[in-house]
Amino acid sequence: MNASSFNLSALAVRERAVTLFLIIALTAAGIFAFQKLGRAEDPSFTVKTMAVSAAWPGATAEEIQRQVADPLEKRLQELVYYDRVETTVRPGLMLMKVFFKDSMPPAELQSEFYQARKKLSDQASTLPRGVLGPLFNDEFSDVYFALYALQAQGLPHRHLVLRAEDLRQRLLRLPGVEKINILGEQAQKIFVEVSYQRLATLGVTGQQLLAALANQNDVTPAGFIEADGPRVYLRLDGAIDGLDAIRNLPVAVGDRSLKLGDIAEVKRGYEDPKVFAIHNDGAPALMLGVVMKPGFNGLGLGESLNAEEVAIHHDLPTGITFTKITDQAKVIDDAIHEFMVKFFTALGVVIFVSLLALGFRVGIVVALAVPLTLSAVFVVMMVTGRDFDRITLGALIISLGLLVDDAIIAIEMMVVRMEEGADRVSAATYAWSATAAPMLTGTIVTIAGFLPVGFAASTAGEYAGNIFWVVAFSLIVSWIVAVTFTPYLGVKLLPDIKRVEGGHDAIYATKNYQRLRRVVRRAVDHKWMAAGITVALFAAAVVGMGKVEKQFFPNSERSELIVEVMLPTGSAFATTEASVKRIEAAVRELPEAREITSYIGQGMPRFVLSFDPELPDPAFAQIVVQTADAQARDVLRGKVRRLVDEGRFPEARVRVLQIVFGPPVRFPVAFRVVGPDLDVIRGIAAEVRDVMMANPNMRLVHLDWGDKTPTLHLALDQERLRLIGLTPKEAGQQLQSYLNGTPATQVRENLRSVDVLLRSPGPERRSLGDIGDLTLATKDGRQVPLSQVARLESRNEDAVLKRYNRETYIRVQGDVLDGKQPPDIHAQIVPELAAITAKLPPGYRIDTAGSVEESEKAMKALVLVFPLMLVVTLTVIMLQVRSFTTMFMVFATAPLGLVGAAPTLLVFQQPFGFNAILGLIALSGILMRNTLILVDQIHHDRAAGLSDYEAIVESTVRRARPVILTAAAAMLAFIPLTHSVFWGALAYVLIGGVGVGTLLTLLFLPALYALWFRVRRPSGAEAANLGKVGPVAAMPVSR
Repeated sequence: MNASSFNLSALAVRERAVTLFLIIALTAAGIFAFQKLGRAEDPSFTVKTMAVSAAWPGATAEEIQRQVADPLEKRLQELVYYDRVETTVRPGLMLMKVFFKDSMPPAELQSEFYQARKKLSDQASTLPRGVLGPLFNDEFSDVYFALYALQAQGLPHRHLVLRAEDLRQRLLRLPGVEKINILGEQAQKIFVEVSYQRLATLGVTGQQLLAALANQNDVTPAGFIEADGPRVYLRLDGAIDGLDAIRNLPVAVGDRSLKLGDIAEVKRGYEDPKVFAIHNDGAPALMLGVVMKPGFNGLGLGESLNAEEVAIHHDLPTGITFTKITDQAKVIDDAIHEFMVKFFTALGVVIFVSLLALGFRVGIVVALAVPLTLSAVFVVMMVTGRDFDRITLGALIISLGLLVDDAIIAIEMMVVRMEEGADRVSAATYAWSATAAPMLTGTIVTIAGFLPVGFAASTAGEYAGNIFWVVAFSLIVSWIVAVTFTPYLGVKLLPDIKRVEGGHDAIYATKNYQRLRRVVRRAVDHKWMAAGITVALFAAAVVGMGKVEKQFFPNSERSELIVEVMLPTGSAFATTEASVKRIEAAVRELPEAREITSYIGQGMPRFVLSFDPELPDPAFAQIVVQTADAQARDVLRGKVRRLVDEGRFPEARVRVLQIVFGPPVRFPVAFRVVGPDLDVIRGIAAEVRDVMMANPNMRLVHLDWGDKTPTLHLALDQERLRLIGLTPKEAGQQLQSYLNGTPATQVRENLRSVDVLLRSPGPERRSLGDIGDLTLATKDGRQVPLSQVARLESRNEDAVLKRYNRETYIRVQGDVLDGKQPPDIHAQIVPELAAITAKLPPGYRIDTAGSVEESEKAMKALVLVFPLMLVVTLTVIMLQVRSFTTMFMVFATAPLGLVGAAPTLLVFQQPFGFNAILGLIALSGILMRNTLILVDQIHHDRAAGLSDYEAIVESTVRRARPVILTAAAAMLAFIPLTHSVFWGALAYVLIGGVGVGTLLTLLFLPALYALWFRVRRPSGAEAANLGKVGPVAAMPVSR
């Protein structure tokens, strides 16, 4: 591209009023966009999971698995994006989690949910009679922005529910609130308690009572009358609307009529036993979960909620407390604050480097390029629907280290041009003809490095994909700014730079340049040695990477501590609740613990993206302990673990953990033992567990299920039952009434429908040992002991059955010790399992699960996009250099960033995970960019008449100042990021890689070029002459 063709820099300098207007307009638009952009903790993320449940009261786990779960699983396999289904079956209940492929486009999710519902609903008609469901929950993506606990000492739970409904309605009116769920509500019941002995003496059966309740409560149409005026409807007033209506219900006893209240006690109660309960600071609580609208400003919603919270406190009666448990607004505020601090630190560093190396006014021109570029990026983010969140803020800070490159190169070249004697306008416009093309090529190569992140079809790719887009926006905009606004600002703000006598020769003849020239000559003269040293360093770096700890996603800096409580499979809810209360009491005594919230019978609500909601399980609970900060959390974690290790809670398996970034993973190290026969699987799983427990870095190793629990089987003697005049159904209903209660009808109250249950009074609802003593009431009023018509058998049964993709499996899982990384421990265990794997029977296998499985999925998705990255990178390089040999040489420098990254990770003890991989990818782009620019400069110098040897040396010398400046700016700009838990490893990779990469650019690259193109040092007089002659004064100084 020559100067006479279209020149954007010349246009910007010539039309100064327009350029100034665009600068002002862009800055104003950037400020507006900054204020309007949504604020969130994590990027919007589609959880490609659906929960399906079904109940079949009275059925065993095996019956449900065979007759309910299996046909439903078969239908799910017909879905286009079906990945797997994990099924848990308990007696009377089936719970299923359907997972869709990571590669499914988020836009397809609702359609796939619809197809799943349609297929399973079609299948429902073929399920056995008495099956309730299937029911669906596809709102797994909801992350609660704030959780509030509502408590009242002594107030009936149902009154608290009404209060919660009022508050829900009130908070829904706030802008930015999408929905509010009430969590922890106990299902209300009305119990009609009647003694079967008494019924028998009166000659009334339970069936008659059930029919009386159901018939009285029907909403029955009685028709309407067409009058001259309006149509008149007849309403039957008989619906049950309260306890008195039930007590006054007439029951026919022979030829008499009694009121139900005369023969039964009618009272209110709640689901018994409970299935889910929430405690806050030891007392029962209801939870209100607020979900924010997508793309809304989280800080704005936080302020609205805080203001409303104050008003609610003012309005609530004494004795009712309304407490905020989690608050995403604070996390977002901290993240934005962290970004602003790091941004201004990085900006200060860039300005400082520029001022130090280029002088005050030159530094100001470079510094102004940063806010201009960011203003444009904010506008593009707003237009493309991106928000400020953990990923975009980190990407902006990464961009900060890269986007000053173009401005430094453009302004440095302007200064050199003015030192050569050009006036400021021609020096400014020269930026376009000399550097626009190689700068753009370098920019596209750097962006291409991030392509795998932007287009990886995986959960990790979707989570971190905006890194690519934000970096791409930033670098392209920074190029536009460097070739338009920077030349304009240079014309306006640069001082009068005096022409250096002697022109080009003199500029690069200072002592420092002479020293550098000698070093570069030595490297080029000993090119084989330079190449050998570099290859050896690279090999050492590859070996060193083997010693670096591996990690998938890092831990979060959030201050919550999670305590998971797991009792033996099949434990009763009350047992779990008692255990949780003991743990709560012990934790409350520790000074670091603040608010303690327990979720019993189910996991905690999803207030952090990386937590996977647990399916209901009466033997499971999670306790969330709030602490002051991450430091207090770590201290508390150690103390709680000590309590567990001391055996304070022997009845439960207690797990103490903190929140982790990235896609949800239950246990970091896990293996699935899969096969057809459960007993064989149990044996193999026990061997795998022993191997895992033998590893000193593992803790809490266990099988996720597989224990058998005792059950009582009642074998009815059909002949004897017929003789006393009862059917099995009638006997079953009597037994159900004795033990749990039989549903009769529903009462409609406010927004809720309340079940009315017929059951025996407390003394008759016998304990386990008295079941044989229960009596069945015959139709003629006799009492027959159950033991005369049935035989009780005690058996051991599986309390739970689990399947993974329609295959029976047991997962062996555990935690790693603090400071250890799951992939490293997994790698230690796999060889130990070889002996077990070798003797597996046909049809059995051991699969990897846990965070390593998720990590492998993420890596596979990245690798699939690598060919696209290669094609784009090689195409762009080829268009710039137009030579196969040069293209391959440029590409060969891409992996050399490892030479700096590996030692940096080892020295600072940083793990190598998803983020560090992103750093290496970015580094390869930065190094190829530097190589491209140097090669472009060498081509210019050769075209200007220098020999190949001198072109290499002189190009390197002239590229030194901008290369060192951009490297220093980038390295120092990344330093603030090293303190970030999430971005730390990536920052270290870039700092080490850019530092070493700069040395390689100045020393190894010239030697590599000489080696690649077989350039030799001129001999004798020719070399002496060349040593005296500098580059030609009029020669283009290319980037």
